Amino acid sequence: MTDRIEIVQGDITQFAGDAVVNAANSSLLSGGGVDGAIHRAAGPELLAACRRIGGCPAGEARITPGFRLPARWVIHTVGPIWHGGDQDEANLLARCYRWSLELATENGVRTIAFPAISTGAYGYPIDPATRIAIRTVRQSLLAMPSMERVTFVCHGAKMFELYQRIAAEGHPSGT
Repeated sequence: MTDRIEIVQGDITQFAGDAVVNAANSSLLSGGGVDGAIHRAAGPELLAACRRIGGCPAGEARITPGFRLPARWVIHTVGPIWHGGDQDEANLLARCYRWSLELATENGVRTIAFPAISTGAYGYPIDPATRIAIRTVRQSLLAMPSMERVTFVCHGAKMFELYQRIAAEGHPSGT
């Protein structure tokens, strides 16, 4: 199972797999960070598709075509805004990863890329968010034999090193 997870440093909009996950806001309309980059790369058709969906609550996910992206699909998930950790943020963040993977599987996705959900403007501390991401994906993959590869795309060397270190903790194969 562990060989189905990879960690790379790069630009998620360049991921040439089946789906990329967008760290979206609840309106699903273009924002900043990863969300803005995905919307710019996908083109105006993505915004139109998101308008038709009409939003998404935190902890859930929605799917649209990838339009001009190399990936066929965009899975939009809304992470929690960090409020100190006492407003169910950890559960909501884990739900983002689970819901995204379930939606991906339902749509025949075999390769998917995730950003570091909620760690930008939403302020989720990076270390615990990374632990939740890796643990949740590992657990989810146990029930998803059709998912060939989950890629964590890290923006920057510091994030990449953190994901590598946390993924290696307690796993001799590294991921």
